[in-house]
Parts: sequence; structure tokens; C-alpha cells
Amino acid sequence: MNKVILMGRLTKDPEQRQTPNGTTVTRFSIAVNRRFAKDTTDFINCVAWKKTGEFISRYFSKGSMIAVVGSIQSRTWDGQDGKKRYATEVNVDEAYFTGSKADTQGDNQYSQLPNAGDFEGDEFADLDVNEDYLPF
Repeated sequence: MNKVILMGRLTKDPEQRQTPNGTTVTRFSIAVNRRFAKDTTDFINCVAWKKTGEFISRYFSKGSMIAVVGSIQSRTWDGQDGKKRYATEVNVDEAYFTGSKADTQGDNQYSQLPNAGDFEGDEFADLDVNEDYLPF
């Protein structure tokens, strides 16, 4: 079984691109503290495709808390210098908000709270949520 669940902070803004055939791909890195080693942080590279990638790119930015569920994948390719290159990353299937409202004080990014599986393009663009109804 290959399943990964991570929670941490984005190290920089997600980078969203399109493949030549128009598929959305979003790459980002998460800083994850080790459970029993408080002074140790791992930086995990992640990739999200299609609607999940669009969701992450739209609602998360550098420093945002995020939880992701996915699987580990590794890949190889030949670099421009002829050397074989390797990468291991998390292929993200699900993404969730995990930070509190205080984590983004003055930032209105949590006024719209869909889950990645519910995200359908721009359907949330005009969503007006009264903050009194938010659970945090």
C-alpha cells in the first residue's frame, strides 16, 4: 500500500502550469515537523493534477497550513548534462485546510471553504460566506 498523509506549511507559493495537452499541474513544497524531533523539519515536494492542483493554487500560498493525502512516486530522467536525475515526490489526491483563522489574520483566503473534491473551476468565485458561520 502506498498512502501518505502530511500536514505542514507551504514553503513558497504553489506553481501552477499547463502540460502541452492542457492538463493543469501544480507543484509545491511543504515543511513538515517531525513528530518526536521538534527541531527537525522535512521539506516534502508535492505535485497535484487537474482540479486538485487548481484548488491548491487558488486557495493556498506561502506559509499556509495544508493537509494532503496522496502517494509517493519516484521518477527518473536524463538531465541536460547527460546525467541521470531522480525525484521523489508526493502525488496529491486530496488537499484540506488545516490552519486556524488566526493564522491568516487580515487575509481573506478562508472566506471560501470548499474541499478539493468539490472544486469545479470558478464556481466559488462569487461565493459570499458570512464569517459568523465559519467553524473556526
